[in-house]
Amino acid sequence: MAITKTKTVAKPAASDSPAKKPTRGKPRNYDLGNGVYRFSRTRMYHKKALYKFVGKKNPKAEKPKKPLTVVKPINGEKNGGTRTVRLLKRRASYATMEPINPHHGKKCFRDHTRYVRSSLVPGTVCILLAGVHKGKRVVFLKALKSGLLLVTGPFLINGCPLRRVSQNYVIATSTRIPIDGKVPAKFDDDYFKRKREKRAKKEEGDIFATKKEVYKASEERKADQKVVDKIVIDSIKKHQDKKMLFTYLSAMFGLRSSQYPHRMKF
Repeated sequence: MAITKTKTVAKPAASDSPAKKPTRGKPRNYDLGNGVYRFSRTRMYHKKALYKFVGKKNPKAEKPKKPLTVVKPINGEKNGGTRTVRLLKRRASYATMEPINPHHGKKCFRDHTRYVRSSLVPGTVCILLAGVHKGKRVVFLKALKSGLLLVTGPFLINGCPLRRVSQNYVIATSTRIPIDGKVPAKFDDDYFKRKREKRAKKEEGDIFATKKEVYKASEERKADQKVVDKIVIDSIKKHQDKKMLFTYLSAMFGLRSSQYPHRMKF
């Protein structure tokens, strides 16, 4: 009689078997698609029996207050009294003066350092975007301490006088005029401040007599304008494309249909 051999296969140990992930049941109310749920809010309100908890308030448990003092008896033959002792002892030493808290150095807004974008170099031809002279091409002279730009037309070419402009309302072009003469240092923020005299007190019958003062350029401002115009015009005359520059500065800037500033190179 032939004996048949059976091949035994070793079973993997319990430690070698991969750990099973905990199975989580599917919620009763799940999304069917496009934000539509299986049960409505009213149905879930009754399923969860939320009506049992409407208006139900649990009283807040008060924490027992820790005593600050303890009454102790005074020992001795003839004493028999009591004394009150603090549980938390006071500090043994106190500072003679209040601590000095360090404060960072505060700077007023007028003392902040101003930054001008790299495309604005003295002599750059700019296009004004706001104000009375918007659309005109002007020459940038220097940046003032307040962060405003000192520009001029010149006045003889396009009628734009010396004025301060914010760099937010200016397009800097790639055209530059090398200014040979030095711009006088007296042109600062204080130079452009208007001097306003105090009004006299109104008297009877004086209601309609006073009129609003209209700004007029002083003789000093007119003389300074001529000095700056001479510096700029002399620099233009030395340029090889002087005729084109005079025409370019006198022409107004404008956009036609299908012209977009963000796609143009100035």
